[in-house]
Amino acid sequence: MKKPFLIVILFSVLFTAVSCIKSDSTPSLSSSLTSVQGIEKKVNELLDRMTLEEKVGQMNQYVGFWDLTGPAPDSGDAAEKYEHLRNGYVGSMLNVRGVENVRGVQKIAVEESRLGIPLIIGFDVIHGYETISPIPLAESASWDLEAIRKSSEVAAEEAAAAGINWTFAPMVDITRDARWGRVMEGAGEDPYLGSKIAKARVLGFQGTDLSQHTTIAACAKHFAGYGFSESGREYNTVDVGTSTLNNMIFPPFQATVDAGVRTFMNAFNVLNGIPATGNKYLQRDVLKGKWAFDGFVVTDWGSIDEMTSHGLAKDGKEAAMIAANAGSDMDMESHLYVKELAGLVREGKVKESFIDDAVKRILKVKFELGLFEDPYKYCDEVREKEVIGQQAFHEAALDLAKKSIVLLKNDNQLLPLKKQGQKIALIGALAADKNSPLGNWRIAAKDHSAVSVLEGMQAYKENKLTYAKGADVSIGYTAFTAQVQINTSDKSEFPQAIEAAKSADVVVMVLGEIGYQSGEGRSRTKLGLPGVQQELLEAVYKVNKNIVLVLNNGRPLVLNWHHENLPAIVEAWQLGTQSGNAIAQVLYGDYNPSGKLPMSFPRAVGQVPIYYNYKNTGRPTGAPGVFWSHYEDEENSPLYPFGYGLSYTSFEYSNLKTSVVSEKEVQVSVTLKNSGKQTGKEVVQLYIRDHFASVTRPVRELKGFELVSLVPNESQEISFTLTEKELGFYDNNGNFILESGDFSIFVGGDSNANLQSTITL
Repeated sequence: MKKPFLIVILFSVLFTAVSCIKSDSTPSLSSSLTSVQGIEKKVNELLDRMTLEEKVGQMNQYVGFWDLTGPAPDSGDAAEKYEHLRNGYVGSMLNVRGVENVRGVQKIAVEESRLGIPLIIGFDVIHGYETISPIPLAESASWDLEAIRKSSEVAAEEAAAAGINWTFAPMVDITRDARWGRVMEGAGEDPYLGSKIAKARVLGFQGTDLSQHTTIAACAKHFAGYGFSESGREYNTVDVGTSTLNNMIFPPFQATVDAGVRTFMNAFNVLNGIPATGNKYLQRDVLKGKWAFDGFVVTDWGSIDEMTSHGLAKDGKEAAMIAANAGSDMDMESHLYVKELAGLVREGKVKESFIDDAVKRILKVKFELGLFEDPYKYCDEVREKEVIGQQAFHEAALDLAKKSIVLLKNDNQLLPLKKQGQKIALIGALAADKNSPLGNWRIAAKDHSAVSVLEGMQAYKENKLTYAKGADVSIGYTAFTAQVQINTSDKSEFPQAIEAAKSADVVVMVLGEIGYQSGEGRSRTKLGLPGVQQELLEAVYKVNKNIVLVLNNGRPLVLNWHHENLPAIVEAWQLGTQSGNAIAQVLYGDYNPSGKLPMSFPRAVGQVPIYYNYKNTGRPTGAPGVFWSHYEDEENSPLYPFGYGLSYTSFEYSNLKTSVVSEKEVQVSVTLKNSGKQTGKEVVQLYIRDHFASVTRPVRELKGFELVSLVPNESQEISFTLTEKELGFYDNNGNFILESGDFSIFVGGDSNANLQSTITL
């Protein structure tokens, strides 16, 4: 029978239990303590009552394995998983969504298993649940940390209303290679910007109180080095030095720990010859040791079993042993922990203390989420209907979508478009597409729910707008699993597009990648416009050169021809549910673009990986002849550098001042003036260069930025404080150090900022 409610007074704060702790034969388990000490006490009490198999069960995660609206499975793999769920051998499930379904699996875990331990329900809430924000790379182009935090907050509230309490986000991998499809899921190439955005996203998902029903646990991924996959090929080997690891790859992950992230996901790749899933240095030495991370680590999908393919383990049993000993706490869909771990403990090949540590971490997060107090707190059908898709969420998505757009070129002020009296030809299959703008990783979104560019521009009724598709980008794809089939031959609708362009004052062409052409498993060796789109663009250009190119894409593209020939280029990414409205409002000048690139755009694929914070070689500049670091057929520099982005107004930087306050503090100020004719926002960026150090430093490093809004002719002094944190770096042993010497400070509107001062520490 159930025990009575327990009331505990701790430091004069009253905590009450909603349900209760049961004996081995009773149907529920609950905590009455919400303090750190109380949670730890309850975790230890529960652990003492668990069998080894039940402990291992908490380390086992299954994907949803049957239709919960139908009968329970009675045979095969699904039936075995069902029995595991009833026996308490499942700690988490993923891809179960919707209140009805979540309540169904939670009810089995809580009411049918011996100890009634609730499940934690995971889902890939990457850039929205049903209301979709811009892809994360696009969000990062806003450089607006509060808007990014708000985006994750909205995603969390919607997902929580659908029964989800854990997201596999944010992805905080730094990457320099646009060939890698998952660039769309991160914050780009810079560890400073990436760290700020990582923190904002964690705070958005988790809020200030994880026990609230509007928050969900975040997951920093992929630990570590995944964004440095060789040749940009998904799941490929990573081979980086300790300087890159400590100064480029680790900082955003450490920022999530500092922000209180509750879970980590390890990576598919090897690092220093060891798969991340079995990498003790990453998981036990750095993450749980040096950084004192107190949440839990989940593997990526099936990555324990994949260690046999890597050649680290001879079979699944050995792979489970390696992963558990290395510090992987939860097995996502390898099924090896639940099968092998108990036996490995009894054989003395895995310490039971490692199992206990993993289970404590998992249970702790469940307590923090309030799942023991109310296992069904995320299962409110009324809230589900009221919350998901509400207007305020669409407004937030529209706000961030506008802020994410980057103006790359605007000769002769072709943009903004006039609001009346113009004949505009809108060309491109993507212009009318309502699905592609949702991007990848939008698995809870309704298909074809985005506002198209055509719909957005139709709201401006005082112009004559003519639409022509011109050509399909793809001839077929199956959302999540199949390779995209690109149209490489069908030009049958070129004539209609060319005819529409002939009589237009301005041609707006929406070209790029379809939504599923970037993301996991979508590596590319060519970074031009896919299929026949380039041919379409050049055919239209022959009859009307007054073209505004609007790009929909999930990665940097090679745009040399476009930059040389077209008067206006707008990087509009894949902007989510409100995509078309955001693009139209920018094109027509109702929103002045303020986005800045979070990744460098190459001139050629052969430059990739390309990034602004490179290190000088011993032969960095043009020596006589060919004997210096360069290409024979292309410039070294990117076409569009990191931090770059134009506005409909102009900005002037002046009066850079620097003051060395102490050996650990430098004050910097600069005057910014809006020298144009429109109100606009500018991202003021500060870079440093440490000229001489015990470990060579990059030629530039972003160390501060401010988003500033000014009316025409308004000036403002912008101040920065550089501390030890900004001026120092990690040595090759992972120790943070600050060295004396000469530093250059650059301030401006992108990573080529030329307003410069030099200081000596």
